[in-house]
Amino acid sequence: MDSFVLKLYKAHQDCSECPSPKVIQQFFEDVLGLLFPEYTVEKINDKSQIEASLILLKGDLSSILDRNPHLHTGIGSKIADVFFANLEQVFDWIHQDVDAMFAGDPAAKSRTEILRSYPGFYAISAYRIAHSLHGLGVNLIPRMITEFAHSRTGIDIHPGATIGQYFCIDHGTGVVIGETTIIGDHVKIYQGVTLGALSVDKADADNKRHPTIEDDVVIYSGATILGGNTVIGKGSVIGGNVWLTKSVAPRSKVYYQTQMYHADSAVTDMYVFKNDQDEMSQ
Repeated sequence: MDSFVLKLYKAHQDCSECPSPKVIQQFFEDVLGLLFPEYTVEKINDKSQIEASLILLKGDLSSILDRNPHLHTGIGSKIADVFFANLEQVFDWIHQDVDAMFAGDPAAKSRTEILRSYPGFYAISAYRIAHSLHGLGVNLIPRMITEFAHSRTGIDIHPGATIGQYFCIDHGTGVVIGETTIIGDHVKIYQGVTLGALSVDKADADNKRHPTIEDDVVIYSGATILGGNTVIGKGSVIGGNVWLTKSVAPRSKVYYQTQMYHADSAVTDMYVFKNDQDEMSQ
């Protein structure tokens, strides 16, 4: 028992300056609550309260970063300054995402409904905030933010992914977007979509392992798209349950189809590729 106690004591000493998951969660939700009053505990009625809250949150982030063993001592305040200088752009991009969700979902009766109840909004907001930090050279804290959103929504977006404007995730449960994924503007993704890697070898960690999704693409539920060289061309539609490891030309339609032959009850599966000229191949 003494040796076990010593192991635990050493672990606690080695992790004495680690940022607590609860602290990171609280910081993220405080930022989200400031950006969107739908998430605040108390309504802010004075402009000076907004200014004071920004100063307080900047101090919180600086303190969190200075306690992070993966960063150089004293750099936290500089990163916090840049993060909050960029926060207005993050705010604007999240609002564009809300616009995309409202325009793309007939069931949405108002933007307020999306802000208060849509898991896609929550997960994308977490990604936008985390991605901003990730771009400043912070690694652990952004992962903690997106993994918190993952646990709450079932949507797993790596903060290192690059996602353009007007991004829409509808329903969302089971969506996975890998670290080196590149997504263009006006892309819509449904539940169960995986944008993943063909290789999980550690030697490939620094390579582009995940697909590129160009502008104006729709990917329906259950589709799996893998590989760093895989490009889904602009304006394409990827049907449900499709499995792709090769690129698709712009304005293509790819869908999964099962054919039954009644004579012998044989069942065959095939993918259908259809472009604007109605050329089809199997």
